[in-house]
Amino acid sequence: MTRVLIYLQHLLGLGHGARGLALGRALERQGCDVTFVSGGFPALGPDPAACDLIQLPPVRAADARYSTLLDPSGAAVDAAWRDARQKALLDAFETVRPDVLLIETFPFGRWPFRFELLPLLKTARPVCRIACSIRDILEPKSSARRNQSIIDLIDEFFDLVLVHGDPDLFPIEDSFGRAAEIKEKIRYTGYVVPAAPEGDDTDGTDEVIVSAGGGGTGAALFDCALEAARDDTRHWRFLVGPNCQAETKRRLAAATGIIVEPVRPDFRDLLARGDVSLSQAGYNTTLDILGARARAVVVPFAGHGETEQTRRAEHLAERNLLDVLPEARLTPDSLRGAIEARRAQPRPPVAGIDLDGAARSAEILAAAPSSGQSRRRSV
Repeated sequence: MTRVLIYLQHLLGLGHGARGLALGRALERQGCDVTFVSGGFPALGPDPAACDLIQLPPVRAADARYSTLLDPSGAAVDAAWRDARQKALLDAFETVRPDVLLIETFPFGRWPFRFELLPLLKTARPVCRIACSIRDILEPKSSARRNQSIIDLIDEFFDLVLVHGDPDLFPIEDSFGRAAEIKEKIRYTGYVVPAAPEGDDTDGTDEVIVSAGGGGTGAALFDCALEAARDDTRHWRFLVGPNCQAETKRRLAAATGIIVEPVRPDFRDLLARGDVSLSQAGYNTTLDILGARARAVVVPFAGHGETEQTRRAEHLAERNLLDVLPEARLTPDSLRGAIEARRAQPRPPVAGIDLDGAARSAEILAAAPSSGQSRRRSV
């Protein structure tokens, strides 16, 4: 049986944990023995009841700049904390002794965690296959030195780069200009869509469904939607993630005439029954919109120079699969106008996008120990 160790580190949102768990379940269906090692807060990571989980000392980002990492007490992490994390991660590797190590995002992101990931890679390199898992669109790196470091690390340590997307929609070259240099290691898997529970609930019917994933970057959207809902006769349902700011939670809790509840596992079903979805444009949320064929208005997060959500949303808007309202134009009036414009249209067609990414990723990883491929690319 192929043993697979999956490293996950979420910092603000829910998407990394949801994708990771979908991959783990698909690998188990392939007959693999899967263990997660998670460095985020347990409430946002894989469900320990649904998988084998090794929990590292947890950490989160202070904000969307990702420049400050906070421990459970809210203090910035220090050298002693990093030493303890590194030891815990290496101990986890020795406990599992995997045939395949899957690292989510690094080295294309999660750069602050190289203090533990570089020792892990050096330990794993002689004894198992190593894969990197990335989403469809990366945040471009402006530093030539950083881009070269990414190439060097892929060359030295990684056998595979799994791109959880569809090249007909978003070629990885569009967001990582040096992808051609590692093309022999890149495998497009299609989009990884977490399984959604089935039910006969009627919640969400004809409602405006407002969401922002984990909520860490959704304050402006929630606050504006709350104002828009005050003058609207329809039912509005707000799904609040665990990282939603305390002041935004307070305003939502004090409001009348709306439904406020935590994020739900049947989110896709809510969207399918709802009138209009109002959200940001993260990877998982967007896939739920497409899977539910929801009428959707998205407000892509664009703070701190981030472009991923905007690029994804604008491309899908060109296919008339959703409408985009930029953050810079977000007001209660513009929001109501965008909702009315979208609800006047029929539900979008089936998107025609490859959504079989979990199963295909599992097939690739299950075969990796016997693939015999070289880490070094041809030059």
